[in-house]
Amino acid sequence: MRPEDYQPTLTWWSHIWRLSLMLLISGIAWGTRVGYQWEHARWWFVLDLGLGVLTYIAVWWRRSHPVAVATLGNVASMVSTSSAGAGALAMVSLSTRRQWREIIPQVGLSLVCGVLGEEFFNVPDVEEPLVLRYGIMVAVIATMVAWGMYIGSRRELLASWRARAMLAEAERDAEVRQARSVERARIAREMHDVLAHRISTISMYAGALSYRDDLDRAQIRDTAQTIRETSHRALTELREVLGVLREGPGDAEPEQPQALPEDLEVLVEENRASGMRIEYHCSADLTQMSPARFRTLYRCLQEALTNARKHAPAATVTVRIKGDEEAGVDLLVDNPLPLRADDMALPRSGLGLVGVAERVALSGGRQSALRTDDRHFVLHVWLPWQS
Repeated sequence: MRPEDYQPTLTWWSHIWRLSLMLLISGIAWGTRVGYQWEHARWWFVLDLGLGVLTYIAVWWRRSHPVAVATLGNVASMVSTSSAGAGALAMVSLSTRRQWREIIPQVGLSLVCGVLGEEFFNVPDVEEPLVLRYGIMVAVIATMVAWGMYIGSRRELLASWRARAMLAEAERDAEVRQARSVERARIAREMHDVLAHRISTISMYAGALSYRDDLDRAQIRDTAQTIRETSHRALTELREVLGVLREGPGDAEPEQPQALPEDLEVLVEENRASGMRIEYHCSADLTQMSPARFRTLYRCLQEALTNARKHAPAATVTVRIKGDEEAGVDLLVDNPLPLRADDMALPRSGLGLVGVAERVALSGGRQSALRTDDRHFVLHVWLPWQS
């Protein structure tokens, strides 16, 4: 991470307290010389004050030109003690970058300028031990560098935390969007699986009423009753599927309908009652199968029968289910293709088998749908026994 990446934006209060601290440092440092300068070296007073004003102006660009501003502050410190506050801020600001190739030369320059200032621009009346003067100088420089590096380290740490938080939030938003997309696809599959076979049954019976004029009143009444019951079941199942969209549990009972093993025979009988010819053989004990896997199996058979009723309503459909806990479960649905297109067939959406493939893939199984040379359509699904 570059130093520019974690430098915070300064507010008006940040500028005010920095300026106040600079003026305090400059006042303390210049207070030991200003009297002597005014009485004995007026030129020094003017030069000291002028360099101080210059460093105070230059320190405004300490972030964009840190080395140049720190160099100006160090050089001015030889002659001007009024620039001590601005020079200290420039040195601390440079140290926050934590770039040793910048800090080490400035520390050396600061020591050299400090020694020259003590030797050639010192007040004659002030006598201090040499060790004390240079010891204070080294301690001040070390304190500025250490303080600046601490501030820079803390800023970088906060910036890294902020970046991680933003990245985590972005990842969370992406996961939410993905989850929503998956949930929408799941609901779309549920809507298709639950309603397609009901609506196709209604369409078939309604078509019979439209095209056949030889039905007596009892047959018409029975057909209308079948359409009514199928419509009622479709609405009930639609309400159950829409339960997954509710905010709280209990809005739809059951909220997520789960098929049971005995429902396979019920599904087959319902389609037989609607006029389909089905040969059904099941040699697997599906009561021991994982509920999630069985639900996928149920939906696959439901979609296969719906497709057969839509595209080959007069054909005999063969359904075979076999398997066990070790081998998994195999579903094979075979029906002959019609010899000619049926004018009453529902429009082909192509989404049913896509939904089957998605369900099977999500369950860790395999699916194939193909047309054989003897004009048969075969759907084969293999699913693992447990989740």
